[in-house]
Amino acid sequence: MPSLNITFTEEELEAVRAAAAAEGKSLKQYVHDLPLREKQRLQFTGYALTWGEEHRAEFDEAFPDEVPPARRARGAEAA
Repeated sequence: MPSLNITFTEEELEAVRAAAAAEGKSLKQYVHDLPLREKQRLQFTGYALTWGEEHRAEFDEAFPDEVPPARRARGAEAA
């Protein structure tokens, strides 16, 4: 099975150990899971952004006071 050697400073390694302990994982399991979780996070945020953009008009219509000032029609700014 492929493996990877990663170099950390003492401070970095201590921070990674603390994070692993906080999640109740071994250091090896924690470091293994990091790129997988990052991939899932990026996929989730990508879908969330797409969903938000697809529903922006509905939100703007339902909550007109929540539309950012830069996107409001001229004259609609609060005085």
